[in-house]
Amino acid sequence: MSTFARPHRHDVLIAVIGLCGGLVLWLAGLHTQGGRLLGAHWVALVPLAVMAGLELLRRSAPQTALVIGTLTLVADQFTTGSLATVLMFTDIMYAAVLYGTPAAARRIPVTTFLVTVAVTIGFLAWFRTAEALLIGVVTGLVSFCPAITGVSVRNHREAAETARLRADQTALLAEMDRAQAVTAERSRMARELHDMVANHLSAIAIHSTAALAIDDPDTSRNALGVIRQNSVDGLAEMRRLIGLLRAGGADTRPSAAPTLASLDTLVDQAGANSASSGLAVTLTDTREEPGRLPAPVELAAYRIVQESLTNALKHAAPGPVTVGLGRSGNLLTVEVTSVFGSRPGPRAPGSGAGLVGMRERVALLGGRIEAGPVPAGDGTKVWQVRAELPVEEGALGT
Repeated sequence: MSTFARPHRHDVLIAVIGLCGGLVLWLAGLHTQGGRLLGAHWVALVPLAVMAGLELLRRSAPQTALVIGTLTLVADQFTTGSLATVLMFTDIMYAAVLYGTPAAARRIPVTTFLVTVAVTIGFLAWFRTAEALLIGVVTGLVSFCPAITGVSVRNHREAAETARLRADQTALLAEMDRAQAVTAERSRMARELHDMVANHLSAIAIHSTAALAIDDPDTSRNALGVIRQNSVDGLAEMRRLIGLLRAGGADTRPSAAPTLASLDTLVDQAGANSASSGLAVTLTDTREEPGRLPAPVELAAYRIVQESLTNALKHAAPGPVTVGLGRSGNLLTVEVTSVFGSRPGPRAPGSGAGLVGMRERVALLGGRIEAGPVPAGDGTKVWQVRAELPVEEGALGT
């Protein structure tokens, strides 16, 4: 199908220029040789016209044009000849390498080189004069040199195309990395929003339900006080997170991320929120060196405690809720236990996103976490969340 494709406008231009140039040389009586078998001057116009027509195929059917062009150039040697015919043949040779198949691009330069060597040796042996070497030089200029030029240009084009494809792949990978980074950032912000607000909203839901269910002024007043405090705290944390999202700074973590030093405040607040539900929250820190840990570790530990206390407020039966911190070597241990079982009174619904968020935080640090009912010493069961967070990379081992 490509053989009969419409010629490229550049190919048409080359054919027209070649044909017109040959006609000008013919009218001026300039020929490349004389005393040939077909000595009539007009006969040289036939190879000229055929070679100009082959220029129209230099891009769409380069190998076909080369085969016919070679036969035409041989036929031109039996006429008075035209320089335009020879020049157009060199262009067809160049195009056959540049636009032909990869196999042809490899084969044509080798073939033309061997032909050049054979012609040089053959005419040198025939004429036995140094001038015979000129025939070999002309043969190389007409065939081998255009082929080598085509190879060079083709290699440069292929290198440029390879570089362009590599740049496109790099841009695609960069876009994929950007999309993954955006997705990861959205997931991180979703965890932050859930962990910051869920505790306050759970307390608001519990105490508002209690105020509506119990017709007692003191109970309602205390519940409203707790609701107001949690509303103010929740709104403040929401504003801080929204401000970080709007700022879009280089630091992807909140500038005022909570640390383990503020666990006392969190435990006290949880105790105040859950006192009406019969929960008593206590904190035990058995670390010998309660100094600062890496920020991601402290943030993960704080959020695990916060989410565990929120779950206790929603689901735990009346009784003690203990928060324990410990350190063994390069492992930070976080443990939160509460009484396992149902309890009377209002309960806040849960979606299960809190446990998923805790597991994601621990997985990002390469730690371990377990959550579920375990037997207690007195024969009862407690709900326990236990996480081991490596303080240094690789501290957890395999």
